Amino acid sequence: MSPSPVWHPFTQHALEPAMKRVAKTEGSYLYDEDGNRILDAISSWWVITHGHRHPAIMAAIREATEVYDQVIFAEFTHEPAEALAEGLLAFAPPGLQHVFYSDSGSTAVEVAIKMALGTFHNRGIARDRVVVMEHAYHGDTIGTMSAGERGVFNAPFEPLLFGVDRLPFPEAGREQETLDAFERFCRAERTAAILIEPLVLGAGGMKFYASGVLASLKEIAGRYGVLFIADEVMTGWGRTGTRFACEQAGVSPDILCTSKGLTGGALPLAATLCTPDIFEAHLSSDRRKTFFHSSSYTANPIACAAAVANLKIWRDEPVNERIDALAAQHSAHLKRFENDPRFTGVRQCGTIAALDLVVPAGGYLAEAGPHLRRLFRERGLLVRPLGNVIYLMPPYCTTAADLAAAHDAIDEVASLALAKVGL
Repeated sequence: MSPSPVWHPFTQHALEPAMKRVAKTEGSYLYDEDGNRILDAISSWWVITHGHRHPAIMAAIREATEVYDQVIFAEFTHEPAEALAEGLLAFAPPGLQHVFYSDSGSTAVEVAIKMALGTFHNRGIARDRVVVMEHAYHGDTIGTMSAGERGVFNAPFEPLLFGVDRLPFPEAGREQETLDAFERFCRAERTAAILIEPLVLGAGGMKFYASGVLASLKEIAGRYGVLFIADEVMTGWGRTGTRFACEQAGVSPDILCTSKGLTGGALPLAATLCTPDIFEAHLSSDRRKTFFHSSSYTANPIACAAAVANLKIWRDEPVNERIDALAAQHSAHLKRFENDPRFTGVRQCGTIAALDLVVPAGGYLAEAGPHLRRLFRERGLLVRPLGNVIYLMPPYCTTAADLAAAHDAIDEVASLALAKVGL
């Protein structure tokens, strides 16, 4: 068989073997072309919430295809988009009243940045700085790379990236340094918005911080008239234990970004929710104040129908109970690693469990990472460590037995990987 022409994401093809084809997905599993069943322990990059091919979502997609394909959203609207917007606003923190659709987490955040800067521009106020957090990751467009941590992900594109103001990560016991730094930026009166991953920095290494920090950042932003953008692309839809992570801090953002689990993971779709003030800053008889952003597939009706079905699952099924059960099981399994010298930073937030393998050189390019990933796959698990950071983020339908097997695999694989790198 000739080599595939497909160029895969985050893949160094000079080092990776040929990709196995997935023949089927179901529940918590992927089935490859050789008939192997693989536990999707990271929800296929954090998107699958209720499980692969949830019957209600698949039925909604099939039904939508009987009447829709794509509808231009600059000229028309349609029932799936209207129903989803109404449902989203009912699910979201209070105060958000408008929904702007896009295609992915990156574009949802890009939209949020443009909304924030456009708000002050349209009002003739000279605020053009965005504050972000150290180690953040917000996506791979130019705008979201600019807002993310600078490093291996975006080094070739440095000339294209705009400057932002960075807060130190609020390490336990040093939270006040983060808050003080934010207040200093706000006092300069140039800050338009703070863009934050609430409670958990995902691709930056599954770094967790206290909900009180989130609440304090929102309070400071409010005092200085700075817009608060919550990037809930990963943390939304139950991953941290509540529907949105902001709920745990009692925070209502000015702008909220959601994607990934919005459709239960079945189809790509994103939404950026905002307050009336932001919408009204772009509402004018002057056409130059229009919010100039779109994509060809904005509010695709079939994807919106899948998302409407996802909202119904949250209303009708015991989703919160499943999340609570997963969280409790993680907590019980993680105890075995707490005093294990192979690991540091054993931690959990809702359905996310993470721990750092102790190696001489950590970070995303840690040598242990590829070894860990291969060893997990040999044991029938899809786990993609972030360098030396091992984490689990399974679908909510994952059984107790499968979750126990995943934690057992961490125990076994860690020792094998350490032996491979000579420790």
